[in-house]
Amino acid sequence: MTDPRPRTCTVVVQGRRVGRSTPRPGESLRAAAERAVADVAGLRGRVVWPLDLSRREALFECESPERDVAAWPSIAFRPLTRADFRDVVAWQAQPHVARWWGEEATGRQTAEAHYGPAIDGDDPARLWVLELNGRSVGFLQDYRIGDHPAYALLTARPDAVGFDYLVGDPGWVGRGVGTRMLWVYLRDVVVPGYPEASELFAAPDHRNLASLRVLDKLGFTRGLWFDEPQSDGRVDTVVGCTLDVAAVLG
Repeated sequence: MTDPRPRTCTVVVQGRRVGRSTPRPGESLRAAAERAVADVAGLRGRVVWPLDLSRREALFECESPERDVAAWPSIAFRPLTRADFRDVVAWQAQPHVARWWGEEATGRQTAEAHYGPAIDGDDPARLWVLELNGRSVGFLQDYRIGDHPAYALLTARPDAVGFDYLVGDPGWVGRGVGTRMLWVYLRDVVVPGYPEASELFAAPDHRNLASLRVLDKLGFTRGLWFDEPQSDGRVDTVVGCTLDVAAVLG
């Protein structure tokens, strides 16, 4: 089988290509990009994040020593609590979210019914609040697909780790933070939480082109389309997207 990964990793600083490398056998795209930054560009200890990993030339970016770090928001994740239900209800009611998200939290009672068991430890799913510059602006969840037999049957990915995400605050929508935010989430939260997982999985609606494009840029591969029943009775056609953890993140 032909290796589907890009053959080269190119690192950009302030729009200028500063380093290029080819992944060594067994080396992830992330590690190859970090090596290019350190060995070729001479920028030691710099963190990289993807610009576009969907092409044969995988593009990464890193900050230059002169760049004002305030140009990007600080990104953090913390466990969801019941005190966040009001925000979750408001986020899921936003038109840009409601179009794609099931009716999991139409009010405090439905939020409690859907998310309360995980908060109490009776459901193995992990729930998170996204914070940008210290402000709560979104929600994410991750879970072993095999813990949900019906979904495992639909996805044909019982051994993968699934995740869902939303940026609820409309003030942060369309500002280019989605790719970087999800990269940090997958790198620092999901992969360390499931060290045995070799594959990550997300399934956006087939019409949600923005979400699909973000996953493309993160190195996900689009695969099976399937119909997913929703809590409100409708059935959505979604696209299964998978990420090879070892090949991309390492």
